Amino acid sequence: MRRTNRMRGFTLIELMLVVIILGVLGTIAVVRFAGRAEEAKIETAKGEIAGAYGTALQLYEIDCGKYPSTEEGLTALKQSSQKGWKGPYIRTKNFNDPWGNPYQFRSPGTNNTDDYDLYSFGPDGQEGGGDDITNWAESQ
Repeated sequence: MRRTNRMRGFTLIELMLVVIILGVLGTIAVVRFAGRAEEAKIETAKGEIAGAYGTALQLYEIDCGKYPSTEEGLTALKQSSQKGWKGPYIRTKNFNDPWGNPYQFRSPGTNNTDDYDLYSFGPDGQEGGGDDITNWAESQ
């Protein structure tokens, strides 16, 4: 019996076609998901303002009878000589937003006059401009 060798490799054209297809798919994926990192930072800032910082400030207010002053700032959540203080109320190395800029804190607030304003300047790092992330409704 005669035996034929049917083993055959890929041709150069087939390999190049696979590389091109993978390149196109990679480009599509990068373009499609490139904006997701910024969206994730925005959602993180919203979550920190409403969640971690909001909860820590509420606990501070319950224990001390008031929110920290603007001068005391968010650092009062980690260390304070305020009567009734039972903190630290938050574990963080700094009080920066996802873009590396400090969160802004005002107490009493100018937008939330009954308690405090807490906000981030957002992606552009500048106050105003419509991308600020705040703890008050935008219509105010």
